[in-house]
Amino acid sequence: MSESPQCWINGELVTQNEAKVSVFDHGFLYGDGVFEGIRFFNKHPFMLYEHLIRLQKSAKAIALEVPYDNQAILNAIEQVIHNFAEDSGYLRLIVTRGVGPLGLDPTGCTEPSLFIMADQLAIVSERIRTAGVRLIIASTRRLPNDSLDSRIKNLNYLNQILARMEANEAGADEAVLLNQAGRVAEGTTENIFIVVEGKLLTPPVTEGALDGITRNLVIQLAQQNGISVAESPLTSYDLYNADECFLTGTGAEMIPVGMIDGRRVNTCPGSVFQKLEGYYRNLIDTLDG
Repeated sequence: MSESPQCWINGELVTQNEAKVSVFDHGFLYGDGVFEGIRFFNKHPFMLYEHLIRLQKSAKAIALEVPYDNQAILNAIEQVIHNFAEDSGYLRLIVTRGVGPLGLDPTGCTEPSLFIMADQLAIVSERIRTAGVRLIIASTRRLPNDSLDSRIKNLNYLNQILARMEANEAGADEAVLLNQAGRVAEGTTENIFIVVEGKLLTPPVTEGALDGITRNLVIQLAQQNGISVAESPLTSYDLYNADECFLTGTGAEMIPVGMIDGRRVNTCPGSVFQKLEGYYRNLIDTLDG
């Protein structure tokens, strides 16, 4: 990791070793906060507006005030990216309830905190990305939307971590979480798409999927380029019998799936995936220079 300033904490730009958060911060104590992950390429953040809008919506949903306006956040992001040693990387923006007394009651937290950090993030190796990831259907279920709406990108990922541990134990690369009704929700950190007879399908957010920014971009790219696409409830049966399957996310970008619960996906990477990934890469190329 670089020792150049790569962390912005409540207005101060510091190195990783200098970055400190109070143990009394309720984001640390109780997962009380929201976050965004943002890719940047050639020093340019990708889909930044969409990420900031989602951050605001997540914060509003849990009655958390973002302590800086968008212009201040934009300036902070620019500083972090400028001081990061590499031209491309990954940003993490975190807003917490702030420091307060022990106990769940958030009223004692009077000053929310904002942290921004830069680093590299690779969800899988290039070898696995090329071959296609191996998925399992986890026994861990996605929390229902009437308990915690999946559109809130909150700091507590224990549900997804448990599913990922299942994947690790099974020798797989990633896990798919079903919702309480037994239908497909999402991966631990990614949205999921399948292709059936040339048609692109993905679960709606009402099934427990995150309203993913890369997900929405892929849907838009498909619509713009004549690929039939629909949001549709899916089951494990649909995954097993898909012609293609792939994952999307800011961290993951686009990753083809080669195997699901020991069943080989018909084509990996498939033609629809390759077309959409090409359109996605073309967009990133526009950020050059």
